[in-house]
Amino acid sequence: MAARKRLYEPGEYVALFNGLVGIVVSPEALNKAYKVLKEGNKPGRYFVPGCCQHPDYIIQIPVIFEDGTFDIMRAMNLRRMPDPPEDKRKKVDLLLKKHGL
Repeated sequence: MAARKRLYEPGEYVALFNGLVGIVVSPEALNKAYKVLKEGNKPGRYFVPGCCQHPDYIIQIPVIFEDGTFDIMRAMNLRRMPDPPEDKRKKVDLLLKKHGL
């Protein structure tokens, strides 16, 4: 059985064009985030009227951001950050730990 290709994998750090850092999360963590975090409605999010969001990790990427929000983002609006600044990484990690994501 062939593995499904993904553009982004859960656990990767990403950034928006405005410098906001986030982490790509698994579908399970996204389900928990819907319950405990606020949706950010950031520029570049995936939004199609009348369609539900199903992250495929190719076009629709679920991300939790350092400001305590989450969004399903379009892949073209993200860039990989293999080594984000330590303070931003700590904010994201603390947020994940605090909410059990």
